[in-house]
Amino acid sequence: MFQNNRYRLLLLLLCVAGFVGAQESEAYQRLAEIAEIEQKVMMPMRDGVRLATDIYRPKTDEPVPVIFSRTPYNFNPYGDGEERTRTFQRAYEAVKRGYAYVVQNERGRYFSEGDWDILGVPLTDGYDAFSWMKDQSWCNGKIGTYGCSSTAEWQMAVAALDHPSHAAMVPMGYGAGVGRVGDIYEQGNWYRGGAQQMLFTAWLYSVQHDPMRPRPPVGISSEDLRRIHRFYDMQPEYPRVDWSEGLAHLPVSDIIKNQKGSVGVYEKMIQRKPNDPDWYKGGLYHDDMVLGVPSIWFCSWYDVSITPNIALFNHVRENAAEDVRDHQYLFIAPTLHCRYTRATENTIVGERSVGDARYDYDGLIYGWFDYWLKGEENNILEETPRVTYYTMGSNKWQTAETWPPEDSEQVTFYLDSDGDANSLFGSGRLVDSAPGEDQSDTFSYDPHNPITSYGGNVCCTGNAVEGGSFDQQQMETRSDILVYSTPPLEEGVELSGFVECTLYVSSDAKDTDFTLKLIDVYPDGSAYNLDETIQRVRYREGYDKEVFMEEGEVYKIDLTPLATSNYFEKGHQIRIEVSSSNFPRFTRNLNTGGDNFNEAEGVVARNTVHHSEEYPSQVRLSLRKN
Repeated sequence: MFQNNRYRLLLLLLCVAGFVGAQESEAYQRLAEIAEIEQKVMMPMRDGVRLATDIYRPKTDEPVPVIFSRTPYNFNPYGDGEERTRTFQRAYEAVKRGYAYVVQNERGRYFSEGDWDILGVPLTDGYDAFSWMKDQSWCNGKIGTYGCSSTAEWQMAVAALDHPSHAAMVPMGYGAGVGRVGDIYEQGNWYRGGAQQMLFTAWLYSVQHDPMRPRPPVGISSEDLRRIHRFYDMQPEYPRVDWSEGLAHLPVSDIIKNQKGSVGVYEKMIQRKPNDPDWYKGGLYHDDMVLGVPSIWFCSWYDVSITPNIALFNHVRENAAEDVRDHQYLFIAPTLHCRYTRATENTIVGERSVGDARYDYDGLIYGWFDYWLKGEENNILEETPRVTYYTMGSNKWQTAETWPPEDSEQVTFYLDSDGDANSLFGSGRLVDSAPGEDQSDTFSYDPHNPITSYGGNVCCTGNAVEGGSFDQQQMETRSDILVYSTPPLEEGVELSGFVECTLYVSSDAKDTDFTLKLIDVYPDGSAYNLDETIQRVRYREGYDKEVFMEEGEVYKIDLTPLATSNYFEKGHQIRIEVSSSNFPRFTRNLNTGGDNFNEAEGVVARNTVHHSEEYPSQVRLSLRKN
């Protein structure tokens, strides 16, 4: 009986494997019917390193435009996996519309030669790829770049090199390519307000390739690569990690090592401070770089980097050459990172319904490429609003000429309480004028018992944090969360724009963090998170220096702005939460004043938020009355 069961199980597994393979083969055959296919073309860079490239192009003798995607992920067509299937789907959509679709692995990834670093540096690799493609007989000289997340983030810095064939781009969920823009120093989502975002710890565990990994010999022919890629695709099998526990390890510099993970760029990046010179040597886009490519920027309200993404759009609109700034468009969906096309008739983000958020993305994107790469007069520029955004709560698409929308008004709410804003049950209030007497609110922050991240604007942390909007009521029963709310609204109001916050704080620690979370409170008490931020106090005077606190002194801190579009219905309340941790979205400040990344023991901090005429702690909201 046992042997029979084993035999049946083996047959079942073989059938499943065969089904996956058949599906993969069916997708390939569908594409092969309309496309000329060249795989494992080893595209040479200026230093002799060759990058593995697959090319799918229409069966025609006429030159065609190119849609180009570079990625650190595995797109080898044999085997299963989301990235491989997506490659065939995207190639099919592009080829049937008259485009060549070219996908390439970054330097040092899978069959590409060289050594890898985040964003596929050096930047010249992108430029050299453009030059190689434009010189092919099948290319009309026009190239558009397209992709989400890692296939988007490299585009901005390369666009600043201004290759004449780089005619248009569509970056989606591109925050990890944004370095410094004005006062925002996220350095590719590594930081927020000077505190490390832990997404890269989990992401790099399963992405960085160990220097001891097996590799094909340098100079191997494309013919040999096409032969061996059918059964050998360089895809490491990383042991699964329970990141809800794994990210809790201290010191944070040893988290990947503690999981017996690969050695790579994490070990050097974790030591960088927010203004380290190395951030300016890689593939990040910074605001001193001139971007010269027409762009549609796709963002999401529950992505990890909505504020820097919008800040980059505004920067290009204000600082690019006039003909370029007029060709920048912004699109903001109510979804998680790179989940645009997963919107449904009843889109649920976390546990909150935001209604029917579907949109014709392909129509917009290919209309954009048709105009810039084919020269079609399709009125895309005239018919596309400058900013298209989805307002949650009212659950509708809206348009504007600017962000924030031109008819929004910045309204200030001041923090107030009777000295006990601790938890949902305290007296914390948001009022329209600064209180006279300082009734400050104090709480204890223990880095070994931090506030747990619950939902939020996150990406890539495995099972440690589930992104989206969740009811925060249970979290708000903790006494180390300060809760400030407006009275129930007498009429509905739309918040569309940035949310700025200034706090006046003190602490008995040399350094600590302060966090902010924006909440929509329903009449039944449900409290749904909209966006969140953090500020490490040592960087309150700028990211080029560290200034520590002294006990008994009060300090002003301006937190990195939040951004959202949400309609607060009549009877709802606007709420903010203030605390000192949001873990594991952000690393815990151990409160010692040390380097943090190499420390394993923290100290408890007694942190205070002051609010009075002298210390007017406040939030500033971009509101539109309906």
